[in-house]
Amino acid sequence: MTEKDAPPVAGLVLAAGGGRRLGGRPKALLRHRGRPLVEHAVGVLRTAGCARVHVVLGARAADVREQAELGDCVLVENPGWADGMGSSLRAGLDSLAGTGARAALVSLVDQPGIGSEAVARVLAAYESERSLVSAAYDGVRGHPVLFGAAHWAGIAATATGDRGARAYLKEHEGAITLVECGDVALPYDIDTEADLGHLE
Repeated sequence: MTEKDAPPVAGLVLAAGGGRRLGGRPKALLRHRGRPLVEHAVGVLRTAGCARVHVVLGARAADVREQAELGDCVLVENPGWADGMGSSLRAGLDSLAGTGARAALVSLVDQPGIGSEAVARVLAAYESERSLVSAAYDGVRGHPVLFGAAHWAGIAATATGDRGARAYLKEHEGAITLVECGDVALPYDIDTEADLGHLE
């Protein structure tokens, strides 16, 4: 796909975490519906309409490459994944520079309750590279989020530790378009052993 005919919005899956509270099992490799969770996350973005998908890997990246069928996704390895989600978000946005993408639709690998319907709603709210869009659940901001390219540098500059884009979004709250998704998705995370009950 050349830069000229690239779709304006690229999907970006953050899948680098080591699953510290899951006994060191990387979330990307947890099984859901018989396949690795990262494969499910990519499928959700594809079904929602993201033709180009970048996936940020970290913990046991070689195993993820081997076990998950990720097709023509661009796989981005984040050597600093242990520093937290902020470094993965920076790596993902860096990988989109120069691709022709005008926005990134960011999803987290450990939220299988958020399906393609919610993602498609957020995607549909894209207008330009100045867009800032977030799914909301009963009015509370959540994932996925869409960052227009005009915001990438500012997000990268403030994305540290496990905070991701939180500080940037708080600072630009007035510019965010909230898209209610509580009727079609459940925004739980797979963080602990107890959460594994959400996986099928």
